[in-house]
Amino acid sequence: MSDFDHAFWSIFVSGVTLVSIVACLLLLWVTSRKKVPARPDNTTGHVWDGDLTEMNNPLPMWWVWLFIGTVVFSLLYLVAYPGLGSYSGELKWSSESEYRGEMAKAERELAPLYSQFTSRKPEELAGDANAMAIGERLFMNNCAQCHGSDARGSKSFPNLTDHDWLYGGSTEKIAETLHKGRTGVMPPMAAAVGSADDVKNVAHYVLSLSGSPHDSLRAQLGRSKYAACAACHGATGKGNEALGAPNLTDDVWLHGWGEQAIVNIINQGKTNEMPGQHGKLTDAQIHVLTGYVWGLSNKAPAKP
Repeated sequence: MSDFDHAFWSIFVSGVTLVSIVACLLLLWVTSRKKVPARPDNTTGHVWDGDLTEMNNPLPMWWVWLFIGTVVFSLLYLVAYPGLGSYSGELKWSSESEYRGEMAKAERELAPLYSQFTSRKPEELAGDANAMAIGERLFMNNCAQCHGSDARGSKSFPNLTDHDWLYGGSTEKIAETLHKGRTGVMPPMAAAVGSADDVKNVAHYVLSLSGSPHDSLRAQLGRSKYAACAACHGATGKGNEALGAPNLTDDVWLHGWGEQAIVNIINQGKTNEMPGQHGKLTDAQIHVLTGYVWGLSNKAPAKP
């Protein structure tokens, strides 16, 4: 795709556009000068369906001037608006500026709606029916595509209704995640763990940490090899919220459960990304959405 950023394509598009306009005028000029010999009855001799005869009449002048008018309009349009390659037009219009203008207008119109919530803590908003109704709409429009309409997630997309949080479940951490996004990286660890058999042993040791069905002999052999994983997941497998390293001692499996799923992640690694919403949503919207997400797994305090 980088080839299409070359300056040649800007010149090419401009050339094709201008040549097309000139070709339209040339076509009109040629057809207006070309005279088809007419018969005494002023027909060309072409007959369709038995009785539809083609007459040899010149183009009506209103049609000719309308055609010329469209050509003139197209030239004026190309002067005013972008259409000739990288030329931005005299009015400097762009779809981006139009979008930003519409978003700014929408933010101004919605500001009074959100102003009633900005001074309150997200935990309080979780007990406000109006705030939660707005938060639900924000969630459906911006988060449900990954986390699901019920917020229970799916494979590789966290469940937001439980108490298992990769980076922490406080309102401060949730707001931070919404603002900045998160990128979780699990590097391939097979080389650090050892042989393919060692990787399987570690997988069974990880299964044993959560009390999941496992091969106890393999788990015992994998205990020492787990040291390669302890830097992130901790010596006891409790994880590390500062790094977003999952807790391996619970029964929550973000990327799949079982020996093969764990072996695949150790061998191949895993990268998960949660895009930041800052710039897409206003600070006030993120504030309300924080309260909504926090309320999915917490009981909101009673509303005064």
